[in-house]
Amino acid sequence: MDEINQLLGNVERVRSESLCSDATQSTGSKQVLLHRLNQLLTCVDDFDAKHELHEKMVKTLDNAFLFCGKRANTPRKDRFRLHMVTWNVATADPPDDVTLLLHLNSPKRPDLYVIGLQEVYSGPLRFVSDAVFNDPWSHLFMSILAPRNYVKVSSIRMQGLLLLFFSKLQHVPFISDIQATYTRTGIFGYWGNKGGVSIRLSFYGHMLCFLNCHLAAHMKYASERVDEFEYIMDTQTFACKKAPRIADHNLVFWFGDLNFRIQDHGMHFVRTCINNQTYNLLWSKDQLIMMKKKEQMLQDFEEGPLDFQPTYKFDLNSDTYDSSGKKRKPAWTDRILWRLRPKDQTSDKQDDNSEVVKKVKELEEDEEYPLRIRQDLYTSNMEFSISDHKPVIGIFTLEAEGEWSADIDAMVLYSPLQPFPSSTWDWIGLYKVGFNSLTDYITYTWVKDDEVAFNEEVIQVYVSKEEIPVQGGECVLCYYSSTLRGIIGISEPFKVHESKVAIEEGLLHDQINRLDQLVAS
Repeated sequence: MDEINQLLGNVERVRSESLCSDATQSTGSKQVLLHRLNQLLTCVDDFDAKHELHEKMVKTLDNAFLFCGKRANTPRKDRFRLHMVTWNVATADPPDDVTLLLHLNSPKRPDLYVIGLQEVYSGPLRFVSDAVFNDPWSHLFMSILAPRNYVKVSSIRMQGLLLLFFSKLQHVPFISDIQATYTRTGIFGYWGNKGGVSIRLSFYGHMLCFLNCHLAAHMKYASERVDEFEYIMDTQTFACKKAPRIADHNLVFWFGDLNFRIQDHGMHFVRTCINNQTYNLLWSKDQLIMMKKKEQMLQDFEEGPLDFQPTYKFDLNSDTYDSSGKKRKPAWTDRILWRLRPKDQTSDKQDDNSEVVKKVKELEEDEEYPLRIRQDLYTSNMEFSISDHKPVIGIFTLEAEGEWSADIDAMVLYSPLQPFPSSTWDWIGLYKVGFNSLTDYITYTWVKDDEVAFNEEVIQVYVSKEEIPVQGGECVLCYYSSTLRGIIGISEPFKVHESKVAIEEGLLHDQINRLDQLVAS
């Protein structure tokens, strides 16, 4: 690439003898590269083919096209930033400012916010009013996030348990199959002061589930907490063929006031470790870490290191641990864990061989288009003191390889290399490779009508899955300019995958062909 930069600089000097300082100092930026390409296009108009640089320029551009071609044929990886919060608010009303809780001043804006609260005030009168109107906590988060282009996609409330899911507006068309449910575990399963609430959905074709729990309290009930969690995992079901249970999802987040304590160590030792920030000396006696070594279901879940102060129990409106007569021992009761579906998972509750084969096939598909996760931050936030718990924040990066198929809506991203007269009648067409005419498009989308986001460099346009060919094949995207009366941009060839849903529903290939023809017409 240095050779390309050097050559582009030389070609420009043939015309103007100098380059602007921002171009010479920032040759790695995308904007500068586009600027130089525009300069090169201007040079080509009057460039002498006999010039000594001509042959070298052709070879260098060939190498550049080869490099771009390899990049284009590499599966595109999309990265999404997820900001999670869990907080037992101890029936308190929300604070006036949650900037630090949501990291609103961070330059890296999340794509998704997931907020799980426990012990939201649910007195009889408040609970009735909250059923009609938004509760104060939901209202606060919506009023803060809506002006920043976030939408509340789903929420669920079970007495004091509240779960909220927010998304950037641009992702909303690609969130589907949204369902929410709850499970009571308090007073033999009849009372909702304890239990779990969950939201499941498809996010760009990947099945995600978020489970917010408040489990049994007190030191001696560690086994009961595990039993409650396993009961929730086993009994919560969804009207979704691919993921009828929580464990069937590609990615599960389990979080909340899980109430696991630090056992065996005395109060003096625990507080000394906290004061010295030697938290690792306490990990071996954390009940959740201990139970993970014994319980198979827990072993599938991962958690970041507990490199922050235990979040329970504090005196109200202070950073002082419990000074009451009970003097409860500090503990990491508030946690965020996650689970990627194991590759070797098979349904142990299915006796039908066809169902087992179907599960294995789905796992193979997951490996072909994997979902990866990285935790970027796991910490408590000591600035909030309205509760005897401190909130816990987890920030994650989700990485997924994109694909085109008739099973999921798609997004077209394009960058204008130079200004052109756009029009409301411009459209982007999907063509099979080797098309013969402008009218051979399989489908098209109006650029302005379906535009969902744009900035100076990239414009995003939505394409409904209903318009994508069911059978799939090698395709290209073409941008048609109404003003210029022709195609002014063509993508690299890419593969549209055969519809898995159509195959599962028993459509034969000849039926799929007819369906494609119907869509195209």
